[in-house]
Amino acid sequence: MAEETLGLRERKKRQTAMRIWRTALDLFLERGYDKVSVAEIAAAAEVSKMTVFNYFGTKEDVLLRPMEDHVGDPADAVRHRAPGESAVAAVRRQFLVKIAERDPSIGLSGDPRLLQLRQLIGDTPALARRAMIFQMRSTELLADALAEETGDRLMAGIAAHQLTAARDAVILENHRRLVAGDSVDAMADDCAALAARAFDLVEKGLQGYPGNAQAGPSRL
Repeated sequence: MAEETLGLRERKKRQTAMRIWRTALDLFLERGYDKVSVAEIAAAAEVSKMTVFNYFGTKEDVLLRPMEDHVGDPADAVRHRAPGESAVAAVRRQFLVKIAERDPSIGLSGDPRLLQLRQLIGDTPALARRAMIFQMRSTELLADALAEETGDRLMAGIAAHQLTAARDAVILENHRRLVAGDSVDAMADDCAALAARAFDLVEKGLQGYPGNAQAGPSRL
């Protein structure tokens, strides 16, 4: 009974968070980010202002939390990869799964509001800066994961930057095609092929990195 109650509570929390997010997005798209207050978001979502802060922390978080939730994806792929699998192969495999699932976090969503959200982020300096911080944080987390395994922070940073750059380039292309009016289903196969090319290019440069981490940095 306790587990069932906890499950119901968690579902209600997620529903409330989603309602706040959707309400905020609608208001931001209608009036502009800077012209909407947290109090107005709370009133439209039929929750208290404190509830909004409890769920999201800041006004920026209300809009960007879904993006922040995926900051650690590349690092997670590396940390949980199969024995003997390279970092590039792990990140590629995770990315291909996201393509198959039409994951919005990599730009594969037909929801027009997500395209509007991307435009809003680009047009709002505070949001654009925060999105850039997320990208930098994703690279940093990946570098941390690789450095913990290899003990070589410099090489870990180089590898992390190459991997996230390849990943971000494919995501950017997805967004470009969505803006151009391409359908998600039409893009999916092309996206998989493009991702394979991008990660193959990185793999050639890293040559199976990190290899046998226990052998130490001199074996990278």
